[in-house]
Amino acid sequence: MIHSFLIIGQSNMAGRGSLPEAEPLDTNGGRLKVLRNGRWQNMYRPVNPDRPFSGTCLAESFAKAYSDEHPDVDVGIIPCADGGTSLDQWREGGLLFDHAVYSARLAMRTSHLVGILWHQGEADCGDARYPLYLDKITDVMNALRRELNAEDVPLVVGGLGDFLRDRIENPALVNYIYVNQALIRFAELTAHTAFASAEGLTSNPDNLHFNHRSLQEFGLRYYAAFKAVEDKNRIFDQKSKMDDAVRTEMELL
Repeated sequence: MIHSFLIIGQSNMAGRGSLPEAEPLDTNGGRLKVLRNGRWQNMYRPVNPDRPFSGTCLAESFAKAYSDEHPDVDVGIIPCADGGTSLDQWREGGLLFDHAVYSARLAMRTSHLVGILWHQGEADCGDARYPLYLDKITDVMNALRRELNAEDVPLVVGGLGDFLRDRIENPALVNYIYVNQALIRFAELTAHTAFASAEGLTSNPDNLHFNHRSLQEFGLRYYAAFKAVEDKNRIFDQKSKMDDAVRTEMELL
């Protein structure tokens, strides 16, 4: 059995960690997989090759952490992140949205989709964009879950890095704090969803992309957030079963 995760968003999900600086990829004896051409291959870098300069990504440490705690299954990553993309480009019916849906459906023929990981927002820091972020991400994720019949599947959204305020090439990135606020609010308002903080994480020299070490840490934060959603789902399921049992008993009286 393969438990799969859809990774979507822009470049910091695709990953720009330095390949030469990275330690060898630990695939847990070949139990970490990545979807290539509809088939599961042993994971190799770059996991999400959206650009010629793609590098390491947070999905590596996330998948390893999940695999460590689920030794009876393989873990598959469905890579669909694309650098520089805005929420408008991820809207329902757009190319990125359809590619993610088709890829996930293909993966689900040979795996069980157990999570969705999202990191995006740098492209929506402009003054005219960030006020609309909460409404737009809500629409995108509702549509995605509906298309994949994944309403109860845990979704983790990650925060933008504080280093964005130091990227002088794009002054609008100082608005990242408002995008983070929208992401936190989205996680609060949306069932089966959690927020993974990027607080304290550091960047490559470009002050735009997380460096390799921070990506590895970020993946562990995503996994902690994912487990929190799983725990809430488990408690909810147990409560629902208890409520059903009580109702049945009352009906028999």
